[in-house]
Amino acid sequence: MAAGHCVCCHYNSKCLVPCTFLSLDFTRSLSITTPEQMIEKARGETAYLPCKFTLSPEDQGPLDIEWLISPADNQVVDQVIILYSGDKMYDDYYPDLKGRVHFTSNDLKSGDASINVTNLQLSDIGTYQCKVKKAPGVANKKFQLVVLVKPSGTRCYVDGSEEIGNDFKLKCEPKEGSLPLQYEWQKLSDSQKLPTSWLSEMASSIISVKNASSEYSGTYSCTVRNRVGSDQCLLRLNVVPPSNKAGLIAGAIIGILLALVLIGLIIFCCHKKRREEKYEKEVHHDIREDVPPPKSRTSTARSYIGSNHSSLGSMSPSNMEGYSKTQYNQVPSEDFERTPQSPTLPPAKKTTVV
Repeated sequence: MAAGHCVCCHYNSKCLVPCTFLSLDFTRSLSITTPEQMIEKARGETAYLPCKFTLSPEDQGPLDIEWLISPADNQVVDQVIILYSGDKMYDDYYPDLKGRVHFTSNDLKSGDASINVTNLQLSDIGTYQCKVKKAPGVANKKFQLVVLVKPSGTRCYVDGSEEIGNDFKLKCEPKEGSLPLQYEWQKLSDSQKLPTSWLSEMASSIISVKNASSEYSGTYSCTVRNRVGSDQCLLRLNVVPPSNKAGLIAGAIIGILLALVLIGLIIFCCHKKRREEKYEKEVHHDIREDVPPPKSRTSTARSYIGSNHSSLGSMSPSNMEGYSKTQYNQVPSEDFERTPQSPTLPPAKKTTVV
């Protein structure tokens, strides 16, 4: 605050009256002009955290800027995530955000200390603090960052039997999505109006269908929303007359019986084939046992008999006595009786020695 003087001249008959006044001059100190706020973004997106500041002529010290995080897991000590000091930038203090946090301005001295956090993850949720120092001035502001998950992988399906007169449910279930979630059902086909009993459930994830009729058939859509995104699924509902359960049961029984008969026929055929193969092997073995002996046996017998005849014919009276009748009969009788085809040999002539 500075004082000044001026001269106020009031002309009158005798005097000149002096007067004084004060002139006010408010000096400005370092301040962050961006208001504190909460920022909501979807997972995978980029969050912009603003931090604009102004300096005063009295702030003559070096400029230091740092961003800190207080994670949602209530860690006691704040963690530095990015720092500007001595005209240099450092962004490797916090491993979870390394390579994903950057200053938006190339000239931080211009009064913009805002940052971007890219590829947001649920672990990035927390309180972020922007702190600016330029001696003697110091200022800081806090920002809440909330990371939400968009609804995705939504599935629509019917829980129950889609038959006339039955009760079933239409369900709409997203695979993931941050709460709170909002649901909206719509019928896309036909001009049939929805039952009044459905109206109270058109904004929920489940519609309970009572005493279904064919008019309910058609294509339905379910849209799921939250503060950062939406997702949709389609459902085709086809309400049909009740099926003939007795006929289905009878058909199933007949099918089982036919299958059993077929299996029995296959087993019977396999067993019959094995018996035939076994019979053929036995018959073939019997035939081989009845094959007549080779003719060489007969010729051998003949040679043997001829040899005896020759020996008898050449015997002299002197050695006739030593040759017994038993030795003459050593030729096996089976050689003569083997087969009908063998020739009948004439009996040997009895030689009379004079």
